[in-house]
Amino acid sequence: MMTTATNLGFPRMGAQRELKKPLERFWSNRSSGDELETVARRLRADHWKLQRTAGITHVPSNDFSLYDHVLDAAVMFGVVPDRFAHLPAGPERYFAMARGIAYEGGRAGAAALEMTKWFDTNYHYLVPEIDPRQEFALGSTKPVDEFVEAKALGVLTRPVLLGPVSFLLLAKAKGKDFDPITLWPRLLPVYEAILGALAAAGAAWVQIDEPCLTTDASARALPTLEEIYSRLAGAAGATNILLATYFGDLGEALPAVLRLPVKAVHLDLVRAPDQLWHALPLLRPEQSLSLGLIDGRNVWKTDLTRAWGVAEAAAARLGSDRIMIAPSCSLLHVPFDLDCESNLEPELKRWLAFARQKLDEVALLARGASEGLPSIVESLAENRAALKGRSESPRVRSTIVRRRMAAIAPDQLVRAHPYPTRRVAQRGRTPLPLLPTTTIGSFPQTEDVRKARASFRAGKLRADEYDAFLKEKTAEAVRWQEEVGLDVLVHGEFERNDMVEYFGENLEGFAFTANGWVQSYGSRCVKPPIIFGDVARRGPMTVEWTRYAQSLTERPMKGMLTGPVTILQWSFVRDDQPRSETCRQIALAIRDEVADLEDAGICVIQIDEPALREGLPLRRDDWAEYLRWAVDAFRLASAGVRDETQIHTHMCYCEFNDIIDSIAALDADVISIETSRSQMELLGAFGEFRYPNEIGPGVYDIHSPRIPTREDVEHLLGKALAVLSPEQLWVNPDCGLKTRRWEEVKPALATLVEAARVVRLRLVEAIATERGPT
Repeated sequence: MMTTATNLGFPRMGAQRELKKPLERFWSNRSSGDELETVARRLRADHWKLQRTAGITHVPSNDFSLYDHVLDAAVMFGVVPDRFAHLPAGPERYFAMARGIAYEGGRAGAAALEMTKWFDTNYHYLVPEIDPRQEFALGSTKPVDEFVEAKALGVLTRPVLLGPVSFLLLAKAKGKDFDPITLWPRLLPVYEAILGALAAAGAAWVQIDEPCLTTDASARALPTLEEIYSRLAGAAGATNILLATYFGDLGEALPAVLRLPVKAVHLDLVRAPDQLWHALPLLRPEQSLSLGLIDGRNVWKTDLTRAWGVAEAAAARLGSDRIMIAPSCSLLHVPFDLDCESNLEPELKRWLAFARQKLDEVALLARGASEGLPSIVESLAENRAALKGRSESPRVRSTIVRRRMAAIAPDQLVRAHPYPTRRVAQRGRTPLPLLPTTTIGSFPQTEDVRKARASFRAGKLRADEYDAFLKEKTAEAVRWQEEVGLDVLVHGEFERNDMVEYFGENLEGFAFTANGWVQSYGSRCVKPPIIFGDVARRGPMTVEWTRYAQSLTERPMKGMLTGPVTILQWSFVRDDQPRSETCRQIALAIRDEVADLEDAGICVIQIDEPALREGLPLRRDDWAEYLRWAVDAFRLASAGVRDETQIHTHMCYCEFNDIIDSIAALDADVISIETSRSQMELLGAFGEFRYPNEIGPGVYDIHSPRIPTREDVEHLLGKALAVLSPEQLWVNPDCGLKTRRWEEVKPALATLVEAARVVRLRLVEAIATERGPT
């Protein structure tokens, strides 16, 4: 009896990010859609064949996307907002929904769909917009087309569909007191059409992803779940359905899921291993179980002996032909291939597995389950030796770090005085106008900046030459900020490759890849550092550049740091100790950097925490513990400064209503947040809570090439002033400007400054009128 080796999804961009440049050429009108599709078709073929060669029986299709799989689903279901309806169906409309439409030549612009984090991963998805009148219609046949494409290559794939429950629960309701899940009867005919077409094309299996069933939101769908899947099963006919859940425990939804008329259910046994033992007694005789035993979200080798024990126990209960071996989730979240890394230290490399290696782990366990332990015993011994070498390596633990951790005292987490006292001290040292303007930190990483960095790293540019180049870029940025009229400046971060990687390179316990790219959104990829050991600062990381930039201007210069939670969240974190311990180690290192910046005369220090909310566990019952240690880590990093030093933080993609107490508990003097795409909707939480400190709601959407007009910015500032007092309000973009072009950034920031000036004058006049003649 054979056990099926399966995969839920594969990285899209290619081993060397082959999709990135064709996408960006297409967006800039330097190539055609046909050229882009040629590259995409080649990548799909390569990935299907690679997985089949690795021993994967059920190879996924329709997991590939030119931008985002949720956007693909929205287009397939005809969920196209009115502002894009005038565009022809196809790439123009698709990418406009993802990136927005610029205001040009009198033509009205259009804001892109909102973008937010895919559950608690570092991938971003585009949020479908649905109102109560939404009608659904088949807008694309992508799943069928790609299944047929693979079949022509001799690969019979398992098409992947985002399930109707998760699609509707992830969508944004465009209407009061309206829940998109109520529209499932209108949506199902489109699913039925797709499933019927897949069955007609010869699909033996289809994978329907329902990750929302592992969240609290599942309660909204459970009453209709059986009816939904009965209809889907009827439409699928002879095509078997695998219902895939991941990122957590099904909890109370488990019995309902196992009652559904589906042929197999996938469980994430990395995040929630215990749910297997609850599931086994509930499984029906005709059902199979997909065991998510290989971590699809981290880069460490699997403990194959432990995983084999789980697979063996499940096979003993069900029979080896009724189990599938799989990653816990799609491999989208890990780098492509460890063999692409020639510079990683051999010791560390033996501890790792990227997407390609995880396929091997899946195939190995499936072979063992089918053929018995003797067939894999040698491989298990090699795996145990690698894991033992990691646990015993002296590089993993530091006595000095452990002693410092043990000495952390409660008073290290608290500022000397409350915010009102600090505000007086800060305004006394650094007078600022009403509605002060600033940016979030980075400026465009232009081609010449990237080329100079690459030349320096390749040894083609001397250190003094590279230093002179960076100083010139920094000086240009400072001069331009003064000219445009920004109130609090930044140095531009031209020396930084990435807001996490840069810090990791200056910290003990971190390792870095050359090609460990992971998709963040669209063509944007990041190379998360790997935290393998105890963390400590080697020395000052940002002081030299911040001090240099401050020497060029009389205006306040922000010291720019990445916060401990974000460094943790945006890295591949060691799995041999609690994440909270690693986070505190990082916080101590950032605390040292904050102290050095303050000693260097920097009076404004921003500690970015865009990842704070995305780290929330998927179940609300688990939030309190996470928020406790996450807030403590920020305070440990920031609370050692004097009253007159202003601490900023930045967050994006956040819905704050449910964690506003914890946001306030950070006790940052100023928080900047992403709000432009949501038209300031996120500010409601701060108004209802009566947030006491200062806030910079973003008024320029930096994730879109669209340049805002002055009227756009004034409109958003008006919305902000309806919630906040003028004394609280800062004016800034949504996020850093690293990914934008100067041709976009300069007019956008000039508009931002001018709009702030106009609104400021109105406020001053209104205040003067209210006070009357003196």
